[in-house]
Formats: sequence, structure tokens, C-alpha cells
Amino acid sequence: MRTPAAITRVADSLRAVHAGPAIPSRFDAFRVVEAYRATAATHGISTPPAYDEAKQIADRVERARGVTPERPCHNDLLNANFIDDGHLIRIVDWEYAGMGDVFFDLANFAISHEFSSAQMTLLLEAYFGDVRPEHERALQLMRFMSDLREATWGVVQQAVSELDFDFAGYAADHFERLAATAAEPAFQEALEG
Repeated sequence: MRTPAAITRVADSLRAVHAGPAIPSRFDAFRVVEAYRATAATHGISTPPAYDEAKQIADRVERARGVTPERPCHNDLLNANFIDDGHLIRIVDWEYAGMGDVFFDLANFAISHEFSSAQMTLLLEAYFGDVRPEHERALQLMRFMSDLREATWGVVQQAVSELDFDFAGYAADHFERLAATAAEPAFQEALEG
């Protein structure tokens, strides 16, 4: 998924999704992380101390993003949710789909596949046709939110899932990665905007 051809084809598929008709649900990453924390708490699971600092940063990201147009979004662009038939890349597993910020989808795809700066630039160019500073800024900011959602998802799964999986470790890995993102100069510059 990191090759230029795959990135371009995923951008084409995402653009088609985002241009589609409205769907009857909403996905707001800022509210989702709060809901996951509340759900975990009602089941006796506490968020790790890293959550509090991450939530403060998330609040700043939300202010920096401001009001954004809502479009149909997938919101879970992990590698396993793509099928490549050689001509078209199809996106599957629509459990988290909702009207939301296209930059969450773009960032979720980029961070889930550990894109380099050059690959993120290619993604933006393939999706928009050019790369603008406001696109780069939004992508940087929402990469953080993608990992915060994954981290809090791991926390809530400790409370509600019956699967034999290390959800605490999953959450810890994402809290660690979002802290690394928050320390990146590009993210700091985007946040200061």
C-alpha cells in the first residue's frame, strides 16, 4: 500500500467514497475518543495517564481544524480493509463509517501504513490534484487523531471484547505512536498553524 501506484489508486477510491451520498451516521473523532473513554469507565476500565495529555492536544487539534464539511467517510483504513482486484482497490468493513472529516480518512490511511513525508505528499497530490499548505496541515493534525482513536479503541475493547487479544498492549502502542507524532516538528508547526 506504500507504492505510488497503490497510493494513487486508494486516493481514487477514497475520493469516490467522499463524493457519495450522505449516510445516516456521523463520525466525529473528537467525540468518539470521549465516548470510548466513558464506555470504558462505565465498565471499570481506566484510561492510562497518557490519555489526559493526548486529550489536551486533541482539544487543540479540534480548535485548529475548526468546522469542516462532513462527507461520507470509512474511518478504519487498515490494510486488511482493502481488496485489490488488479484494477480497482475496494474498501471493505464499513463498521465505523459515518459523515465526517475527509482528512481523518486520509490521515488514518497514512498513519496506518506508516507513510513517509514523501508518501503523504503523494497521497495529497493524488487525492486533490495538488498539495496545498492547508492540506498538509490538516493531514498532520488528523494523523494524531487517528492514533488517539485507535488508542482509546484499545482501551474500550479491554472492557467490552471477549476476544483473546492484548488490547492493553494495542492501546499502549498507539499512545506511544501518537506521542511520537506530537513531538514531530511538522505536527508542532501544524498545531501552531
